[in-house]
Amino acid sequence: MQPADIDPKDRLIVALDLPGVTEAEAMIARLGDSVSFYKIGYQLAYAGGLPLAQQLAKSGKKVFIDLKLHDIGNTVARGVESVAKLGATFLTVHAYPQTMKAAVEARQGSGLKILAVTVLTSYDDGDLHAAGYRLNVSDLVEARAQQAQVLGVDGLVSSPEEAAALRKIVGHQMNLVTPGIRPAGAATGDQKRIMTPARAIAAGADYLVVGRPVTEAADPKAAADAIQAEIKQALV
Repeated sequence: MQPADIDPKDRLIVALDLPGVTEAEAMIARLGDSVSFYKIGYQLAYAGGLPLAQQLAKSGKKVFIDLKLHDIGNTVARGVESVAKLGATFLTVHAYPQTMKAAVEARQGSGLKILAVTVLTSYDDGDLHAAGYRLNVSDLVEARAQQAQVLGVDGLVSSPEEAAALRKIVGHQMNLVTPGIRPAGAATGDQKRIMTPARAIAAGADYLVVGRPVTEAADPKAAADAIQAEIKQALV
């Protein structure tokens, strides 16, 4: 999907990083029509969140399943096929060539889009070096983006700090999805490479993933509305 075709409201993806379905359903109810796109990751997925994902999709909401698949090709393919049946819009895999290739082939014929995770937003150069990588963050992100584009991956997950550089590499043929979004004045938490919503959109991000600044706000709906307003202003 080209950036101009994306409904502005869909650009905010709220991460339901909550302990269970009851808490997630309560948060969804509080957010109401302010949010049309939700992310379900490890915490909620392993606490009954996958049936909830299917319910959300059937109700007209968009769902991002963030499980960062990475395994042998056959295992990845079977997992992708199962997620596609849930009606999800996005699914993450780690940006390793074999994994991306298997995921792209397995999602054929469905509406599911594969997002490749370049480098986690909680990592910096020191973390990569400690893990045995010789490349720094920006070089590894760019290398993986180029591989993902060749393999037909639908989009990339990266820090908003890399959005502008990635846009130059992939043009508008791939969606850029950026976690590490923190409104001005919000706590950074465990994120190291962060940006405000307006700056991320200006840098080229298509979708912004926001968790705690919304779900832990005193008024989650007001927090989501404020981010939506900031996104719309940045698009003008």
